[in-house]
Amino acid sequence: MRFHSTVRGFSIFLLVLGISALVWAAEPTDRIKQTTDKILSIVANPQLKDPSKAPERRRLIRSAVDERFDWEEMARRSLAQFWAKRTPEEKKEFIELYSDLLERTYMSKVEDYSGENVLYERETIDGDYAVVKVKFVTGKNKDIPVDYRLRKKGENWLVYDVSIEGVSLVNNYRRQFGSIITQFSYENLVKKLKEKAEEK
Repeated sequence: MRFHSTVRGFSIFLLVLGISALVWAAEPTDRIKQTTDKILSIVANPQLKDPSKAPERRRLIRSAVDERFDWEEMARRSLAQFWAKRTPEEKKEFIELYSDLLERTYMSKVEDYSGENVLYERETIDGDYAVVKVKFVTGKNKDIPVDYRLRKKGENWLVYDVSIEGVSLVNNYRRQFGSIITQFSYENLVKKLKEKAEEK
């Protein structure tokens, strides 16, 4: 079964694909913008433009993204009711496979950055949860709404889901993973994720 995304080729890394135009910001938006600026500096670094530098460039981008995305929470929500049945070792393995899947699927979007604009429109905060609404403006003047859902952990705000044009990344994978587990088994899902990892 081929993993796919229903978000029309856009990714959780849309936050790094443009020059930021900050309309209104509080702490969660500021945290996303910090990550945006960090990754933009990596993508724009002339010393990392050479094809031979691709592995280093991707490693730096992945490191910056790791600081902002709560992979464990995203993996837990994507696995849904099947998460509780996993052992600590299985959970650790699944988190690694899950984050690698997203990296392979979407990293090219970061590296294809070509100067589009990202407008940070507004945010809402409800206790330890927040939503940052962003508008991605393409070269064809098409507006793509993107919602980043964050949860506060300690003094930090971490992304646990992204909705693009109303499509939740976590819900999308939850359906795919649940279908595989129900029809086959959890072990079959892990096997498929490992096969995808070997395609690097």
